[in-house]
Amino acid sequence: MDRRQVISTQAAPQPVGAYSQAIVAGGFLHTSGLGPHDPVTGRVAGRTIKEQTEQTMRNLAAVLNAHGLDFSDVVRATVHLQHLNRDFDEFNSVYERHLTPPYPVRTTVGADLANVLLEIDMMAVLR
Repeated sequence: MDRRQVISTQAAPQPVGAYSQAIVAGGFLHTSGLGPHDPVTGRVAGRTIKEQTEQTMRNLAAVLNAHGLDFSDVVRATVHLQHLNRDFDEFNSVYERHLTPPYPVRTTVGADLANVLLEIDMMAVLR
């Protein structure tokens, strides 16, 4: 018996490879790294880090909501920024607006990303 449950929603970008939008296992929902792609067109939404962070957070919210969760359930986030030093402050200002204390633990790293400014994955505790 598989102890994993796949979570999928049309309200977030569809996987373009061998991965799921999210998996529920071990009392947590684990999202894939999601970026700023519009779920309808598949195109990158926005050019600035603020615009791309907003879309990425909408995508993450949609995946969480598909299992009845929201950002208040998130306990961990990993953020990959294409331009860590340049974009951190603007990214963080948008990210902060979507979350409330106590904030999840977070790791933020610079990364060589393909055609996007950021990617975020999250882990949320099940209710």
